[in-house]
Amino acid sequence: MGKPRFWRFFPFPKVSSCCRRGSLSKRGLLVGIGCALYWFFLVSPAGLSQEPQRRVEPDRDGTKYTQGGHSLGTAEVHAGATFAVPTGSNVVYITLKPRRLKPANIRGTVRPKLQRKVRRGSTAGPAAAHNSRAHRAITLRELPPAASLRGAVDIIKNFNGNREKPSVSTIRVYGPRAPPWFSAQDLRTMRFLADSKVLRVREIPRGDSPPLLIFEGDIQYPPSDQTPRDRACEGQCGLIRSPVDNTEVFAFHLDRVLGLNRTLPAVSRKFGFLHDDQPRPVVLWGALMHPEAVDQVTVRLTWREYQNSLKEKCWSKNVRPKSNSACTTIYHHEWSRLALFDFLLQIHSRLDQSCCGFKPRQDDVCINLSPHAACRDPDNTELGNIVHRNHDPHHLVFSINKGCFDRNEDNLDFRLLEGIRELPEEVMSVLGSRKLREKLLQSLFLDQAYWESQGGRQGIDKLIDVIERRAKVLLSYANSHGINIISMNV
Repeated sequence: MGKPRFWRFFPFPKVSSCCRRGSLSKRGLLVGIGCALYWFFLVSPAGLSQEPQRRVEPDRDGTKYTQGGHSLGTAEVHAGATFAVPTGSNVVYITLKPRRLKPANIRGTVRPKLQRKVRRGSTAGPAAAHNSRAHRAITLRELPPAASLRGAVDIIKNFNGNREKPSVSTIRVYGPRAPPWFSAQDLRTMRFLADSKVLRVREIPRGDSPPLLIFEGDIQYPPSDQTPRDRACEGQCGLIRSPVDNTEVFAFHLDRVLGLNRTLPAVSRKFGFLHDDQPRPVVLWGALMHPEAVDQVTVRLTWREYQNSLKEKCWSKNVRPKSNSACTTIYHHEWSRLALFDFLLQIHSRLDQSCCGFKPRQDDVCINLSPHAACRDPDNTELGNIVHRNHDPHHLVFSINKGCFDRNEDNLDFRLLEGIRELPEEVMSVLGSRKLREKLLQSLFLDQAYWESQGGRQGIDKLIDVIERRAKVLLSYANSHGINIISMNV
């Protein structure tokens, strides 16, 4: 019987029989040709048909993703891919760069410069701080001032204060508790001045004097040690001083270490709305700090009246002075504390405004253009910046503590100690001990911004060296002039 006719339409058996009868090289060649034909007709069309399904597809929220592969947006393809010359009609080779560490949409969401331009464009008029005599070197980023109470103007109001709030507190207390010379109120106030979010910045005019720059924070504490409601500040505020007044911070720590407790809390802080990007001393704002600005009380005395009050020992042992005496409401021992504190820091703006006790430099601010002419009649020269709290007229408050650390020992202002016959024993014991440096280092370390602005430990040590040398001079002066060292706990 012959083979069926349909057998001729299926050549596979014939090919297989030929392969079995042929050589090994022929069989290998036929297998290779078969695999090539299979790949060309079956595998390649299937791959091309599946490629469009893996293309970028839009998501519901507007983002794009790819199926079965790494998510790659159009912007990322253009920015992070390099295209080679195609080798075929439908083949494109893509070489991708390393994957970005941050999401691509961060560049579109965080634009600080764009936000500042939007706020600047929404206001009109010149910047108020550009015309401020107190901040001529500063250019504020916000425009313009808006009128407010008692002649004060809001330079910056209702802006994003989160930028001015540090992410990490610059007041560092690593132990279980802070140094014992700081009260709980001191620590709260220091953290407020250093870390609070700035709600607004206000400029307060003072007549012929340079205006004051204060900021209002988002934390409000009970006004336990302040005067009645301050119309210049609606909440808790801080006074922003010039960078050259950084001795305010050192004065605060020295006051607490010595146990005087007469200065207002002060810290060092940077503000983003000031272009200089320098740490500035920030002092707790109170109406008593600048009484001429907010109509609060101040003690006005001439040098002669001051010396007469020292001789009468006003309010000594809580004895009320006579009506015809030259006494004020200030306790007698307060003047001893003030003279000691001003001598250590060489602050002449209170007891020696005319610079009669030393040779002034060009940058020393004296009340008269010719201080030597005023010193010929020193009895009529007035004391300055002698203030007290409204509810406590017997104790002084040491404010505006602009000291001088670069004055040599042969040019110290001994006029500050004139008329002083007693000095506090508690303070003199600290100055005479070897723990003054240790305590000041421990105290100043709390304010990280001030510590770093002075060059760290090396710069702080130089400042403490000056205080230690002046303390030795003060001890020698007290011994040579017969000044009594007595207890002044009241």
